[in-house]
Amino acid sequence: MADAAYTPRGQDAASLQHDIETAVLRGRLTAGEQLPSVRHLARTLGLSPTTVANAYRELRRRGVLVTQDRARTLVAHQPAPVFRLAPAVPEGTLDLATGNPDPELLPDLTRVLAHLPQIQHRYTEDVLLPQLRELAGSQLETDGIPTDHLAVVGGALDGIERVLGVHLRPGDRIGVEDPGYPGSLDLVRALGLEPVGIEVDDAGVVPEQLDAALDDGLLALLLTPRAQNPTGAALTTARAEALRSCLDAYPEVLVIEDDHLGAVSGAPASTLTSGRERWAVIRSVAKWLGPQLRVAMLAGDADTTARVLARQRLGPGWVSQLLQHVTAANWAQARDTGLLTTAANLYATRRSALLAALDREGVEASGTSGLNVWIPTPEEVTVVQALAERGWAVAAGEVFRVSSGPAIRITTATLDPELAPGLAADVAAVLADRLSGRRG
Repeated sequence: MADAAYTPRGQDAASLQHDIETAVLRGRLTAGEQLPSVRHLARTLGLSPTTVANAYRELRRRGVLVTQDRARTLVAHQPAPVFRLAPAVPEGTLDLATGNPDPELLPDLTRVLAHLPQIQHRYTEDVLLPQLRELAGSQLETDGIPTDHLAVVGGALDGIERVLGVHLRPGDRIGVEDPGYPGSLDLVRALGLEPVGIEVDDAGVVPEQLDAALDDGLLALLLTPRAQNPTGAALTTARAEALRSCLDAYPEVLVIEDDHLGAVSGAPASTLTSGRERWAVIRSVAKWLGPQLRVAMLAGDADTTARVLARQRLGPGWVSQLLQHVTAANWAQARDTGLLTTAANLYATRRSALLAALDREGVEASGTSGLNVWIPTPEEVTVVQALAERGWAVAAGEVFRVSSGPAIRITTATLDPELAPGLAADVAAVLADRLSGRRG
């Protein structure tokens, strides 16, 4: 909590800047708190307005302060990074909470690992393995996504962070899905960006909500075009057209798409990035080739991709070609054996079985694609606890939400369809108990 008695102090721009930054670091000034105007602080400290303005300007450059409404100077939102553990799964319950794919539907690594290349690559060689470029490029082009500029990054969040880092600065406003993926929400906040929640329905982001957010000054939009986590939303053709119409009036807005489930999502690919000035589509493989493969393909405009590659060079340099080789071999194996099609069909069957069972019980739920079903609830913690007592471990919705209402997420990736009616009946009973005020 901020110190109400705190007043900035300093004899010149440098000491004033140091005093304010120290107050932020020590918690005497907190995110969103307003500082005095330049003229007011100048009179208080006996400094010239130019001196105070210079201190504020440097603090804005450093990401400590932001300007809002062109008049107010606020402390930037830069919370400490969040390390989230997987949801706790009580002993004796069926894990429908942690969001993992079915390991039985992932490619076998044995043959791939036995044939890893023995040649050491040099620093100067192409950092994108040709086999991976060919596989990813073919799939992306089939989905209508340009592949003139490709990069390989260390997973979806790594790609998102790199794109945001080369285009945005602390205090910038970014549209995010509400509810949305906790990892993306945490990343946006950790970068000091201001997340603006945009409502999601079964067809994706709601156009009227996006319009309002754009009018309010968004600089970027981050969304999931299909298999949205946690709601399972997937862009329809009509919705994609409507959203592109909204975005056409804002050509400078950066659009990032996190297509994390790709070919096993149970929905066709769709994109809002066509013809835009600044864009990136990130397609990771962890959910359909294996969580240990921290690899994602990034397609984008020329400037974005070049900046990402340049920044990557200053950190890890590139994604290991050994890891790329395993990814490419697994990808080809899964495609050639039909495993991706099998996985997509089974995931859809399991998700649909629960949705149908919930519908028969009169329980509202969403999940048109992906691995999850989202169920609005009157409250979260007691519902999660009550279902655990009945043998079902599910996830509370709080970490997924910006300002949307309470809900639970049920991951159906490993749910036997024969168990769906029993689970739906228990969900309905627990919700009825909560709505009636009972706790038994």
